[in-house]
Amino acid sequence: MYLTPLQTLITIIAIALGTMLTRFLPFLLFPEKKTPPAYITYLGKVLPSAIIGLLVVYCMKGISFLAFPHGLPEVIAVLAILLLHLWKRNTLLSITGGTLVYMVMVQFVFA
Repeated sequence: MYLTPLQTLITIIAIALGTMLTRFLPFLLFPEKKTPPAYITYLGKVLPSAIIGLLVVYCMKGISFLAFPHGLPEVIAVLAILLLHLWKRNTLLSITGGTLVYMVMVQFVFA
């Protein structure tokens, strides 16, 4: 089933408006000159770590430590991420380096 041109236009407009709303709403709700409520400040401090933890658990949930390769590519990649981050304190470098290590492990080492 294909969308008509009108349906396509409506979909694009809805997506654009939704994106704009999520980008502009925080600036409208919390102007620069006003201090945000305490719970917003608290969420700003704890949510990044909670989200990263959730992503790690989600990515590791499918690993079978009983079957080859016994989770070694994932463990090696996580160690690479930790070491890179402790060494350089650069999130982008840590993510990129860990991804590269993981891809090398699954494509060439444990293939």
